[in-house]
Amino acid sequence: MAEQDVVREGECRCGQVCFRVRGAPILTMACHCTGCQRMTASAFSLSVVYPSASFEVLQGEPVIGGLHGTTRHLFCPHCMSWLFTRPEGLDDFVNVRATMLEDAGSFTPFMETYTCEALPWAKTPALHSFEKFPPIERYPDLVAEFARQQVG
Repeated sequence: MAEQDVVREGECRCGQVCFRVRGAPILTMACHCTGCQRMTASAFSLSVVYPSASFEVLQGEPVIGGLHGTTRHLFCPHCMSWLFTRPEGLDDFVNVRATMLEDAGSFTPFMETYTCEALPWAKTPALHSFEKFPPIERYPDLVAEFARQQVG
């Protein structure tokens, strides 16, 4: 099956919110910022980025959590699992929490962000590390490199 035909489903911990992604991810990443640390109660958050058109909620009504700002972090209203994020100014993309998807182990972080706030022992195998977020002009090259790696 070609990557564009892959369908993956995910759900919150209690199963009240279910969703689906179709096709190939655009990027995988780990974010070490203290906000992600606090929302995951872990050393970092793991995300897999998809085009918004490839993502759909199948069941339940996610609610906004986190900071309730222009970047919208969405959670299950019952178990409060952090499910996905709609980044500020990037409505064409959705950052799905990789651990909410089936076969989460296949989403190795390609890049890591906010390493300036990383816990000293928290390491990932990411190929690219950034003290904060990469400059916006770097994303096309990162996306292209990630796609080449997925094919090869």
